[in-house]
Amino acid sequence: MSRRDQIKLTDEEVADFLVEQRIVTCATNGHDGLPHLMPLWYVLRDGELWSWTFAKSQKVKNLERDPRATLQVETGDSYDQLRGVTLECDAVLHRDVDTIAALGTEIMSRYAPGAELGEAGEAMVRAQAPKRVGLQFVERRRASWDHRKLAGVY
Repeated sequence: MSRRDQIKLTDEEVADFLVEQRIVTCATNGHDGLPHLMPLWYVLRDGELWSWTFAKSQKVKNLERDPRATLQVETGDSYDQLRGVTLECDAVLHRDVDTIAALGTEIMSRYAPGAELGEAGEAMVRAQAPKRVGLQFVERRRASWDHRKLAGVY
């Protein structure tokens, strides 16, 4: 068995890892051909990563021109603890305000202390929704790694 196969995460391990982690780095193709990298908060919906961002952001401009994106979620402070997932995706932009508000509420609930937004939080999400775009990342291909599976053999 190759080392690559040894460290690969199963589908279940990927799902658990993505639920456990909190930040995804999103790479889009910039107008000058260079990658544009930005961190995002996210939620999982039926195994897909979803996020939101300002409609006028550079990443939205990039995705309007080229809907391909690469996402990476990773963790670990030393080589023997590195874990991560890279997803090559097609991004679908959602502009319906109700869809975006529901997504924003879901995202903010995940990241809010106590996971309760309350009326003030929900009002903030509703006020933000017209300025934002929902991002649905449809996976094309995946790579994953968990160096802990090597049991100290590098």
